[in-house]
Amino acid sequence: MSLLDQIVARAKSNKQRIVLPEAEEERTLKAADKVLADDIAELILIGNPANIKTLAAGWGLKNIDKATIIDPLNNPKAEEYALKLAELRQKKGMTIEKARELVTKNNLYLGCMIIKTDGADGQISGALSTTGDTLRPALQIIKCAPGITCVSGAMLIISKQEQYGENGVVVMGDVAVTPVPDADQLAQIAYCTAQTSKSIAGFAEPRVAMLSFSTWGSASHEVVDKVVEATKLAQERYPDLHVDGELQADAALVPSVGAKKAPGSPIAGKANVLVVPNLEVGNIGYKLVQRLGGAMAVGPILQGIARPVNDLSRGCSVDDIYYMVAITACQAQDAK
Repeated sequence: MSLLDQIVARAKSNKQRIVLPEAEEERTLKAADKVLADDIAELILIGNPANIKTLAAGWGLKNIDKATIIDPLNNPKAEEYALKLAELRQKKGMTIEKARELVTKNNLYLGCMIIKTDGADGQISGALSTTGDTLRPALQIIKCAPGITCVSGAMLIISKQEQYGENGVVVMGDVAVTPVPDADQLAQIAYCTAQTSKSIAGFAEPRVAMLSFSTWGSASHEVVDKVVEATKLAQERYPDLHVDGELQADAALVPSVGAKKAPGSPIAGKANVLVVPNLEVGNIGYKLVQRLGGAMAVGPILQGIARPVNDLSRGCSVDDIYYMVAITACQAQDAK
C-alpha cells in the first residue's frame, strides 16, 4: 500500500469533519464528491446551496447530498459566530459590525469560526485564495498550538530511492511560511515537522536532521551558528525528540557519509525528517528534488496551528484536494 493510500485509510478509520469554504469552485466540488463517495471524511461545504446543487448536477456529481451545506448569507448561527469573533478580536479593534460582515461575506473566516465553536475539525482552502488569506483567519481565530509561536509548512518527499529516509519517504520543513526563522523558530519547526511525520507519514520514530552547509563545525558562519543554537534548543525543549545538527544533507541521509563526517551521531546517515535553515532553501530544495530527481512532493502541510487549517496551490488538481482532505483529517485525529 502506498503512503497516500495509507493516509486515506487512516482518515477513514476515524472520520473527521472538514470544512471546504470554496465549495462552489469546480475542482473543490469534484474532490468533495470523491471524498464523500470514498467515505473519507464528513464534509461541510460553504456556499450557496442552490448553486452547489446546480453545479453538482451539471458535473454529474452523485454524492454532494451527503455533505452539510452552509449558506453564509442564511446561516442561523451567524450572530453566534459574530459575537464570538468580536469577543476574540476585541483588543484588536474588532467591532460587532465588522464581525458580522466577516462571518457572512468571508467563507474562510466562517469556516474557522465553525472550527472554533467545535462544529468542525479542520479546514482546507487555497484553490481560489492566497496563503495569506488562508492563514489570517486561522491565526486570528484558532491561533497557534500550545508552546508554538510560528506556523510552518512541511512537505512529504516520496522518492524511489528507498535507501534514504523511511523507505524513500522524507518529511521536510519549513517549505512554505516563515522566510528567515530564528533559532527559536527553527527548534519549533523541528518539533512540528517531527509531529507531522508521525501523524501523516506514519513514522514510528522521527529522526530529525538540522541541515546546514556545515557538519559538526566543518564551517564557521553566523547562519551555521543559528542552526547549532536551534539544535541545542530543540534537544533541551523536546527531550523525547531525536534530533542532531548541524548536518549537511548528504551527512544526514547517506550512512557512509554520515559515519565519516559525524561519527557517533544518532541521526547522521539515517535522518527521515529534514529541517532547512530558511524558506529559500526549503522551497528551492524540494522543487529541485521533485523536478530533477523525479520524487513526488505532497504538501505543503501547515503545522503549528491548534486545529488543522491547510493551504492549497491555486493550480491544484482534484486529486491534490482529495488527498489534502485525508491529510487534514489525519492531523485532526492527533489534534484532539
